[in-house]
Amino acid sequence: MSFEVPEPYVWDESFRVMYDNIDSEHKAIFECIFNCAKDPKSAPLITKLYDVTADHFTDEEGMMVKANYEDVTNHKKIHNDFLAKIKTLKAPLDAASVAWAKQWLVGHIKGIDFKYKGKL
Repeated sequence: MSFEVPEPYVWDESFRVMYDNIDSEHKAIFECIFNCAKDPKSAPLITKLYDVTADHFTDEEGMMVKANYEDVTNHKKIHNDFLAKIKTLKAPLDAASVAWAKQWLVGHIKGIDFKYKGKL
């Protein structure tokens, strides 16, 4: 399922999952991807994207486990696959990698994360 990628690439209310901490972390990931797109030659920005995303996934998965969310195992696999891909990215980023990251986050929030609204 494909969702429209916002331009400029920033979080807006259409991405709200109704958990303030997760929404704040999603905003930070949007910002990291935006910054990588703006400065694709910066290796530290890619590292920051990885770190911010990994921390977010840990928090989100912790909430899922605590709430006995039924799809936590599959959700963790999706997260791990994304982190593995991010880990392979090297500066300078090409346009295809940036576009992939943008689309992945949009699709993940709206297509996957929205399924846990009201359940955590």
